[in-house]
Amino acid sequence: MTTQLLLRYDSFDQSAFDADAEARGQAGLTLLQLWTEGAARWALFSVNDRGKAQDWLSKEAALGHPPGAAHLLETA
Repeated sequence: MTTQLLLRYDSFDQSAFDADAEARGQAGLTLLQLWTEGAARWALFSVNDRGKAQDWLSKEAALGHPPGAAHLLETA
């Protein structure tokens, strides 16, 4: 099984997203796809380490800029 992380960003800043790439990489996240839905963006990541991914999500929330929704998914 493969773990993936699907995030929805209700307000999206491409520069801030790009600047966070190294932190996401250190959390074992690799961007697979980025979609646009009106003003929102959806991002799909492969997850190498579920614990690190959850820690990264917690850190984003603590910093005050979490995604609007986060879903850790397993392939069926």
